[in-house]
Amino acid sequence: MMITLVIIFALLLDRLFSETPRFHPLVGFGLVADKIEKRLNIGENKKTKGVIAVALAIAPIVSMALLLEYQLQKSTILGFLFSSVVLYVAIGWRSLILHAKRISTPLARGQIEEARLAVSMIVSRDTDTIGESDIAKAATESVLENGADAIFSAIFWFCILGVPGVILYRLSNTLDAMWGYKNNRYKEFGWAAARFDDILNFIPARLTALGYSLLGDTRLALQCWRTQGFNWKSPNAGPVMAAGAGALNVSLGGVAQYENQTQLRPALGPVFETIIEPVEPIIKSTSGHNANTKAEDTRHHPRLPSAKTIDNACTLINKSLIVWLLCIAGLELIL
Repeated sequence: MMITLVIIFALLLDRLFSETPRFHPLVGFGLVADKIEKRLNIGENKKTKGVIAVALAIAPIVSMALLLEYQLQKSTILGFLFSSVVLYVAIGWRSLILHAKRISTPLARGQIEEARLAVSMIVSRDTDTIGESDIAKAATESVLENGADAIFSAIFWFCILGVPGVILYRLSNTLDAMWGYKNNRYKEFGWAAARFDDILNFIPARLTALGYSLLGDTRLALQCWRTQGFNWKSPNAGPVMAAGAGALNVSLGGVAQYENQTQLRPALGPVFETIIEPVEPIIKSTSGHNANTKAEDTRHHPRLPSAKTIDNACTLINKSLIVWLLCIAGLELIL
């Protein structure tokens, strides 16, 4: 049960302290990665240089982690503490939930400006003029996607390869966040970082999507995953967000603004149409008697994202985390 106990203790540390208040190790790694990028992202053969940059940034740290883990095998307590602290640093459970609450709470109170500011901290789209529904949509998409990236993928690689595995994953994910853009600067140089992160996320993303599906509207979630998951620009975020949207029975995706450019993204989750139903309003006749005249009334059932949707996404992540822990503990007992 050592793996399960390490995960539980790391989650407790995260619950108590969230992200380290002053200096996060990934910030230091980001500074090193930035220097590597500035040295290598010049001239020709940028794809090859991107591969070298990923290796230079990740390999030394993973090698050190492997050596430390091997040395600490002699002490169960030190090994347990080392593994727990590394996993704690790698995951972002409480931070994600807190960010989500900073959006949903003012949004529920009608404090749109405060909610806009909060959502701008976790998404890359333009948020200056978006309304309540778009704020909730952006936040919900971010919560669902980052549930996979910041929590479940890290736990998956810790279970598979221990401390070196979770460090390998977290560093590659950080490089993807830094270099994985498709603009002129990073399109070729960042290709290796983006593809490596896609490979590492492939299985855990689908396990996350499965967890979302089983803990929400299962039929709808699986349908959305099957029909919409592969239309998204990211091969891993698509299944996760499509399954999550279906599980929550909410419509995500669609129009969004990025750098003053409108992007029409594929739909995620159920797409609701306007329902037209006949109604019979009572109209007073000239003779003073009531006469029934049939008419048509358009009734909208949009089920658009709201503050509650953000909270429901957080609840879905928390439930999934419990299921993951139970499954990991069960596998440890069996194996």
